Amino acid sequence: MSVRPTVCLSGTPDLAAYDLLAPQLSGGKDSGVMLWSFMQDAAAAGVTDRVITYHATLGPLEWPAVHVDGTRYASMSELAAAQSAACGIPPDRHVEVARPAFLLTEIAAYGRFPRMGSPYCRKYAKESIISTAWTPLVRRLRRELGRPVRILKVMGLRADESRDRAHHPAYRNVLTNSARIVDEWLPVKDWPTAAVLEWHQDAPVPYHWTYDSFPGAGDFKGTSRCSCSLCVFASKRDLLLAIARRPRLAALYAEVESARGDSFRPDWRITDLIEQSRLPTAPDPGIVLPDDGPDMDLLERQIRTALQQPPRKAVHLAARHQLACDGCT
Repeated sequence: MSVRPTVCLSGTPDLAAYDLLAPQLSGGKDSGVMLWSFMQDAAAAGVTDRVITYHATLGPLEWPAVHVDGTRYASMSELAAAQSAACGIPPDRHVEVARPAFLLTEIAAYGRFPRMGSPYCRKYAKESIISTAWTPLVRRLRRELGRPVRILKVMGLRADESRDRAHHPAYRNVLTNSARIVDEWLPVKDWPTAAVLEWHQDAPVPYHWTYDSFPGAGDFKGTSRCSCSLCVFASKRDLLLAIARRPRLAALYAEVESARGDSFRPDWRITDLIEQSRLPTAPDPGIVLPDDGPDMDLLERQIRTALQQPPRKAVHLAARHQLACDGCT
């Protein structure tokens, strides 16, 4: 059966050509502005009923909620759900998914940290788990439609974030098989950071507290990104801030690094970054989290259990899970 292409020459998606519109929300500042911008287009095309938002939670590796001076500041997962609701999407069409094991547990079992050019964390912990979550809907729609299901994956990546993302196509096909055709769109790719910050001054949902020097400060002088708290692709300043804000989590990364012998990054060992975070010249964390919840206790137990075993055979995690997802219907 021939299937008309969904990616058109103009590089602008025809939203009505898709059976599922699937924005992926991190809960960060870029996913908020992405969803708001995308929903304007979805409303104009009359297809808001096809939108289901997805959040791939990283559990205790995400920035959590905090209580400060009687005020509670939301977690990333909570903000992802709030961003979806603020754009008029019913609660039953916001889906949170997670891997059975935490990402740092998998890193401990695998024996290596993600690297530039091999960011298996993004594929393994986020994209592939969301792709798997589409499977029941794909099965049903494929039976009803008698053709592959057309899906538009919508993401908040921006060119300002990195050189790699600047070269990332704003609109492309990422998967075509007998069950599904998946295209990817970055509707705010060309938004400069200054415009994103300005938008958040009057946004319907507050941004995450970690962007500020202190929860509620409103100064955007905290971490510049809001992904994994200790993302291997983060800037050095962001990492020093994160380590100082979450010393227990940083110590678990150091435990994995020491046991497996693989450096957190080729240029920086986490143990060295921990020492640098304590220097007077390091950025002021503003707040130090106790990280004493049950998820952190579970993460610690998982990691120590994984480290008692030899590293798994060096199979590329992203490739392994992508193959599994490519075979999904």
